[in-house]
Amino acid sequence: MKPIYLTISDKEFKDRIEIGYEIMRECRLCGRNCKVNRLIGELGICRSKVKPWVSSYNLHFGEEPPISGTMGSGTIFLTQCSLRCVFCQNYPISQLGVGNETTEDGLSNMMTELQNMGAHNINLVTPTHFVPPIIKALYIARKKGLKIPIVYNTGGYDSIETVKLLNNIVDIYMPDAKYGDSKTASKYSAASNYVNVMKLAIKEMHSQVGALIIEDGIAKRGLIIRHLVLPNNLYSTYKVLEFINKELPRNTYISLMAQYFPAHRANEFKEISRELTAEEYEMAVKFMNKLGLKRGWIQQIE
Repeated sequence: MKPIYLTISDKEFKDRIEIGYEIMRECRLCGRNCKVNRLIGELGICRSKVKPWVSSYNLHFGEEPPISGTMGSGTIFLTQCSLRCVFCQNYPISQLGVGNETTEDGLSNMMTELQNMGAHNINLVTPTHFVPPIIKALYIARKKGLKIPIVYNTGGYDSIETVKLLNNIVDIYMPDAKYGDSKTASKYSAASNYVNVMKLAIKEMHSQVGALIIEDGIAKRGLIIRHLVLPNNLYSTYKVLEFINKELPRNTYISLMAQYFPAHRANEFKEISRELTAEEYEMAVKFMNKLGLKRGWIQQIE
């Protein structure tokens, strides 16, 4: 299956780039809707300007099996984030901004280098606030011979305008559905509108790429929804799973994650200041199975 970004015209690509940078002029790429002019250096919640910042890029083998495959996922970790998750396990990158500025051409070189290393895909981690330069980098990389799928690995806080901008550019959407209720989203990510933004974004993602397509064990196109189960937060997990059950097709792939540990500022919140128990995770798995959501991946914890 040919990556979808290889099928659109140069004109369409250039139009998307132009629209993307116009959105940055009054930034509304994510659910914050800061409306700052990043083109002249104004800073919103994510504290990012125009040029993309990258922490690292490498072959990653710890993603879901059809993403990592046998050769690894060509992962590019983008710096900064518009969410303020108190338990973020990558907080030096997302919160402290550990990384280096690059150009759109530099980002395109990372993509082609990862392809040459044998990557199954280009996996853009925390990409929302850099979507316009990412699209430009993909346009440049396509001219350099990039021909592997694009994975959009997001926290799920993407504006609907941003997701529509990515139509026929992204092959695989891999959003988080972090929370199922606004109270939890507000408490742990300072994003009271997260749930509504996430639901709209994920439904638009599904309308573009549909259910996950796997060929010879490798993901080629489609949607994977990730949810990290938090200690003492099964209600929020249940609400996420109910959303998927009621508003998306039953064949939607879900990655139900159990690897929570108290990172960053989590110890300031007693209820999440410990690791997830096996019993809590098993309750989440049972509820997922009860709803008939059986496509995807679960983990084993002691």
